[in-house]
Amino acid sequence: MSSRSDSGQVQEPRQDPEPATGACFHCGLPVPPSAHYPVAFEGRERATCCAGCQAVATAIIEHGLGSYYHHRPVAPGVAGAPLIPEELRELELFDNPAVQQQFVTDAPASDAPRREAALMLEGITCAACVWLNERHVQNLPGVLEFSVNYSTHRARLVWDPEHIRLSDVLRAIRDIGYHAHPYDPGTREQALARERGLALRRIAVAALGMMQVMMLAVALWLGADDVEHEDLMQFMRWVAAILTTPVVLYSAIPFYQSAWRDLRQRRLGMDVPVSLAIVATYAASLYAVIIGTGEHVYFESVVMFVFFLLVSRYLELIARRHAGQAIDRLDRLVPAIAHRRGTDGGFESVPVAELAPGDHVQVRPGESIPADGVVVEGRSAVNQALLTGEPEPQLTTPGSDVVGGTVNVDSPLTVEIRRVGAETTLAEIQRLLDRAQSEKPRIARLAEKGTGWFVGAVLLLTALAGLVWYAWIDPERALWVMVAMLVATCPCALALATPVALTATTGTLSRLGLLVTRGRALEALTRVDTVCLDKTGTLTEGQPRLVARTDLVPPPDGEDWVDWAGALEAYSEHPLARAFVGEREAQLQADGVINVPGHGLSGRIRGLEVAIGGPAMLADEPPPATPPAEHSLASPVWLQVDGRVVSCFWLADTPRTDVDALLGGLRARGLEVVLLTGDRPEAARAFADRLAIGRALGGLSPEGKLAEVRRLQQAGHRVLMVGDGVNDAPVLAGADVSLALGGGTQLAQTQADLVLMSDRLEHMLEALQQARRTERIIRQNITWAIGYNAVALPVAAAGLLTPWLAALGMSLSSLLVVGNALRLRPGRDREAARTGAALAVREDRAA
Repeated sequence: MSSRSDSGQVQEPRQDPEPATGACFHCGLPVPPSAHYPVAFEGRERATCCAGCQAVATAIIEHGLGSYYHHRPVAPGVAGAPLIPEELRELELFDNPAVQQQFVTDAPASDAPRREAALMLEGITCAACVWLNERHVQNLPGVLEFSVNYSTHRARLVWDPEHIRLSDVLRAIRDIGYHAHPYDPGTREQALARERGLALRRIAVAALGMMQVMMLAVALWLGADDVEHEDLMQFMRWVAAILTTPVVLYSAIPFYQSAWRDLRQRRLGMDVPVSLAIVATYAASLYAVIIGTGEHVYFESVVMFVFFLLVSRYLELIARRHAGQAIDRLDRLVPAIAHRRGTDGGFESVPVAELAPGDHVQVRPGESIPADGVVVEGRSAVNQALLTGEPEPQLTTPGSDVVGGTVNVDSPLTVEIRRVGAETTLAEIQRLLDRAQSEKPRIARLAEKGTGWFVGAVLLLTALAGLVWYAWIDPERALWVMVAMLVATCPCALALATPVALTATTGTLSRLGLLVTRGRALEALTRVDTVCLDKTGTLTEGQPRLVARTDLVPPPDGEDWVDWAGALEAYSEHPLARAFVGEREAQLQADGVINVPGHGLSGRIRGLEVAIGGPAMLADEPPPATPPAEHSLASPVWLQVDGRVVSCFWLADTPRTDVDALLGGLRARGLEVVLLTGDRPEAARAFADRLAIGRALGGLSPEGKLAEVRRLQQAGHRVLMVGDGVNDAPVLAGADVSLALGGGTQLAQTQADLVLMSDRLEHMLEALQQARRTERIIRQNITWAIGYNAVALPVAAAGLLTPWLAALGMSLSSLLVVGNALRLRPGRDREAARTGAALAVREDRAA
């Protein structure tokens, strides 16, 4: 028979979890006589019929869902009974490799199994929520990295699948009151819409309550001395209490939830003093009404500071969305539908999520390319402005690589898909932006660690101030002084000082085609005093030409040593390799090719040992070589066959057109410029003289470049290294801060702190300037937050602030910090100039 709870709701009776004798504890089917698969539940051993039921039952019990066995809707063993609770089933779906394919990738730079996923967190209300999630998840065994972007609520998770499952991490997040699921742009928009709608409903209730209660408060203030109408005054107090109750019990719920989560984790978060203030003021005012005294009724203060706090956080939510538009913009680049070629040769519309490598898709003019691939049919211009910041469309022909999210401008293209889902360039860019916005500078970490101590100190000082007022000044005002102190000194502004600024500045730089991949890069950029530059592919166009050659041994009849060189260089991504690959005619094939970064390549052609590169790749010292008089900056490359140098090739490159502007800007900022290159010392010196670079070192291997950077660091210099992101990987990793030049194909290979996708060197100067502005604004925000609290605390303790005025001051303080951080976003004119071309293309095609 059903029972009725105190709340009036009908509850199902608690069932005995033990099935009939001889039946399986989990499924209820008969247990074979020879089966022995026990499960421990509620201090007793229960029998199951097979290893499968034993494993499922054990998982259910171990994950705290044992109450399932008391509340099964039907008896065990009856068809239709759910064998796995829906909650457990939903989470364990995310351990399926097919499900993980769309949002999980192998984490780079590690030999051990590491998986990386982008998650969306729901329930984040303040920076303290971010801290709580990060600390809780990072303490799980098997979790290697976990960071949350406060502005976008995206989380970056790296874990060891041999020690923990993804479903275990999601369950751990749910255990502390938050909900995590794989990041999806559509789902995120829905979550934001729900969050916005709920916030507006809470604000509406608070606003209506505030308007009504304030009208009653005015009448109560004006009639405070009218003893003849005391009954009417008491009636209005009861009406005010009734109108305040929905505000306290509904609109203020987010503050209670956040405070309860913090207290459960034994920490003092920002909403702990706010919740205390709301509950204490409401309870004291209600008590005053009940006992019939009207002197200390502050319902108007309750509704006003709940309203102000909600409005402040709603405006903060909108500001965070504006600051995080860089990632939002990338999410919207990929279309939802693609036109895939079917078995009959025609094109059919399918969801982009169904695309697989090898599929052929048609991209019409004005449409976005759905995934990374290579053009197989058609000739058109592709606009990459929203990825690289470059407004000029790039000519695309059969064989050209294209990146998902870029826009086809002129003519239809047929693209063969190469990478989909989490493997695409766009997904990699999103991961880099997430990592940058989640990593915190040193000053931010100090502020974050101090928040809990600050709240504890505020609570202690508030208690002391209340004691002083109650014992020696005015006992009747003691509670309201304490409430004002709790509200006025909430450290929201301190917690917001850094994350919004980092999000705004990384978004601004990404619009220039400059990706900040690590949060510490911006802090390190402000301290740089030396800039080390690679030459080939960095200061030069990266398109060297074969300008001269000397054959020391005649090639085989009818052949050319250039073809032999090109067969090896086809396996290299170094800019010098392009000179050979483009020159060769015969399609010779090399096998067993070994690429030694910074030195060259070796392999076998027609059974002969062949090597190409610098002296380090050769068995013997190469013969002396003098560059042609008309190409004094040319670099030599030797080809060796079976231990014998057979040819010397001279390659020349031209400086970039924007090199002079870059070097002039660096000198104007007082930075020392050093050229580090693997070219001959004579060529390096001549190149440096041509560009007025004071110091140049040539003939350096990647290890030699790293040694020079180490020497500069030991001398007390802070070094920014700029290279091409492939052969310069060791020195890029060893510098204080590093910048890699290169497009999307290199993103997964580079470990640089910044990646310049636009290939425009002057954007480096903007990064230096933006880093200094960011540090300055973060310091301004932290100074303001600390200064405001230092002033507000004694003013509130002196009894000069009413609770609602304290709430208004705290809200304005938080909004001031957010508004100051948003100054890091580009202005309208600048933004229009940079993205106008790309937007114009889409608008014209849509029209």
